[in-house]
Amino acid sequence: MGQGSPVKTYASPKRRLISELPSGLLRRKPRSYAEWKALRKWGKLPAWEPEPAGYLLRASRELAGLTQEELAGRLGVSQQSVAQAERWGSNPTVGFMREWAAATESDLRLSLRGRSGRARRVGK
Repeated sequence: MGQGSPVKTYASPKRRLISELPSGLLRRKPRSYAEWKALRKWGKLPAWEPEPAGYLLRASRELAGLTQEELAGRLGVSQQSVAQAERWGSNPTVGFMREWAAATESDLRLSLRGRSGRARRVGK
């Protein structure tokens, strides 16, 4: 019983064991809004983690001091539509985001980076 380790290590025949996680590992499970907001405020969001459009929309609504129902009235949509747009996995159109920015008196900036690394402004 005192000889060797009783625990055996399994090595997959198809994949080798990794010693450390890759630096660009993406989250599979969305963060809660409260966690995302705190990490963003502290500047601790990983650079590789995408900023979900829905959470950015919610942050702008909260900054404007509006409830979902008040914003829905300004946009001419239902409160449920606002709630759906504020989810992690939402995929709002640029037009909808422009309307949202106008309703919350926020600035909307979109940019694309070319292969040269220069930023190109898109939209207003």
